[in-house]
Amino acid sequence: MKKQTAGRDNLGDFAPKFAELNDDVLFGEVWSREDKLSARDRSLITCAALMAQGAFPQLKSHMVIGKKNGITKDEIVELITHLAFYCGWPKAWSAFGIAQEVFTD
Repeated sequence: MKKQTAGRDNLGDFAPKFAELNDDVLFGEVWSREDKLSARDRSLITCAALMAQGAFPQLKSHMVIGKKNGITKDEIVELITHLAFYCGWPKAWSAFGIAQEVFTD
């Protein structure tokens, strides 16, 4: 897995400890445990959790990561459709807007 630097790139000067935890612990340790759960599966789970929270800026970033990790357009469409009934119709509409951006080639 490619080394994550988004924390340091975006918050390194302002919130260095948070940036370190983001890059080294969350992405460096947790996301790298692919013997426990694949990066693709972690991406699906993360996208589901972010949609459920309505955390749409983070959802877009994780959809991009998910696409790189092998999530297909059909899979993200099914994920959003399924979660519409559990998370809410408006969140599904918002998530579909992001998915169209990310998964339309």
